[in-house]
Amino acid sequence: MDVRVKFLGGAKSVTGSRYLLEIDSLKVLVDCGMFQGLKELRERNWEEFPVDPSTIDMVLLTHAHIDHSGYLPKLVKDGFSGPIYATDATIEVAKILLKDAGKLQEEEAEYARKKGYSRHEKPEALFTIEEAERVYPLFQSIPFEKETYLTENIVLKAFNAGHILGAAIFKLRLIGENQEKKIVFSGDLGRFHDPVMFPPVTLPHADVLFLESTYGNRQSISSKAEEQLGLAIRETFRNGGVALIPAFAVGRSQMVLYYLHRLQMKGKIPQIPIYIDSPMAIDVTKLYVDFPQYHKLGPVFDEPGANPFQHKNLHYYTSQEASLTLNHIKGDAIIISASGMATGGRILHHLYNRLPNEQDSVIFVGYQAEGTRGRKLLNGEPTVKMYGIDVPVKAKIHYVEGLSAHADQSELIEWVDGFTNKPKITFLIHGEEEPAQVLADKIKEEFGWQTIVPDYLESFELFKGI
Repeated sequence: MDVRVKFLGGAKSVTGSRYLLEIDSLKVLVDCGMFQGLKELRERNWEEFPVDPSTIDMVLLTHAHIDHSGYLPKLVKDGFSGPIYATDATIEVAKILLKDAGKLQEEEAEYARKKGYSRHEKPEALFTIEEAERVYPLFQSIPFEKETYLTENIVLKAFNAGHILGAAIFKLRLIGENQEKKIVFSGDLGRFHDPVMFPPVTLPHADVLFLESTYGNRQSISSKAEEQLGLAIRETFRNGGVALIPAFAVGRSQMVLYYLHRLQMKGKIPQIPIYIDSPMAIDVTKLYVDFPQYHKLGPVFDEPGANPFQHKNLHYYTSQEASLTLNHIKGDAIIISASGMATGGRILHHLYNRLPNEQDSVIFVGYQAEGTRGRKLLNGEPTVKMYGIDVPVKAKIHYVEGLSAHADQSELIEWVDGFTNKPKITFLIHGEEEPAQVLADKIKEEFGWQTIVPDYLESFELFKGI
């Protein structure tokens, strides 16, 4: 059995995670993400896929975030027809996210046509809602911690990664004629002391490890998220403004609701209305009730007043009409809307209306990839472009660090320390170049492992003749 890997994305980049394993003649794609952020990265979504999609035998999906799942509709559109293995919660979340991504693609293409700000004569969507829905029948559910035989010689086992609902660490056991080898994909690892999600499972053995490095250069990310969030809300309230929170519909929105509920219950922020203006976040929040085994909040759902997703100050807005009415609110409110990096969705019209207001604030609660509007706002740029217009930034910009869904450097090192053997190779993936290299050097120094930060489209031989 000969095994190779080719990095089709997620190499020196936090987006577009796609790792192609070639096991003899079998092609297995681990994750199938969309590129986001920098223009040069986004343009890869429109390029011809580096491998003929019809030749790929299967996809293994670690979790549902768009940077891991968002290219699936295009892959299917271009000829892929094999199974897509994922946990049951990941499948349900992915259905919501992919359909929404298709809708955004259609809306952005239509808006660009109307306004004429695209360089293309006839702007088109990367994929449509209908094309997103064609992915659904290919999903095949796998359980945590039980073996699934992909072939008679390749066995998949999923473990809880924390991070978001259903997120998995994948271990592939390759049974060769002469020996057995294990390949581990960390997926995106969650925090070890997250109040909502369980910590990632540590594994004892890997011959080859693919390790995320989003925060590979960030040590001891603050655990005072509740305090920081409360401080930003109180400051906005004193200024008579509206606090706008761009939040990913999966994971961050629910975490923000958890903390806002606690802050209001403790009297640390005023009893002002909280508007969830994201149909996707609303749908995902319902899944927390359907899948209580994946998180820690199950016991509070039955306690009167303890459910962070149902209380008197919380208002769910699903329609576009309702969303637009929020533009008329002048102060004393909190609006949570997607997307978390301000790359699309309803958050854009809120930013368009709120950024020029000195009394309002924007509170970022998650990682902002290079090239995104979120990163530009955090970098203090005086204007940001939306709908083809340069919008002045007068609102106060906050960043609540401890709300990240990603393990920081110390947690990544702690997870790595769970291995009792030294992998043959450890690839640092899903991180911009500097964080990935910093983590690679630290693992090499502390554990003596061989670490590699791969380039886009680089290939490696993992095993020969096993």
